[in-house]
Amino acid sequence: MKSNEFLLVFKISHKTDELQPSVATLKRHLGYWCEWIINLAITDKLASQYRQWDTNGRELKSDQSVIKGQFKNDDESITNQITIYANDYQEAKEIASGCPILDLGGTVEIRLVI
Repeated sequence: MKSNEFLLVFKISHKTDELQPSVATLKRHLGYWCEWIINLAITDKLASQYRQWDTNGRELKSDQSVIKGQFKNDDESITNQITIYANDYQEAKEIASGCPILDLGGTVEIRLVI
């Protein structure tokens, strides 16, 4: 079966200060992220590399107004995204289940790239 590309969008809650990981926790998790990404790459599951982006983005509204800063909905903000290779949603979910953001209480949104 030919592999499909799936977008994994990493999100974390920003609702309360208590939900925010400490600097020490983030530093520790950086190693977990590196291991996870490297494993995806050596198993040929990584379709696009992990790229860091700034937190000073812009959100363009339909009325052409622009909001500065990182996009946030009521509960979560997007921290990053990658594209992976997987046969189907089940395999993509299995790959996503190893994502370190889940250990921080975050979520991974999985979308088929069409």
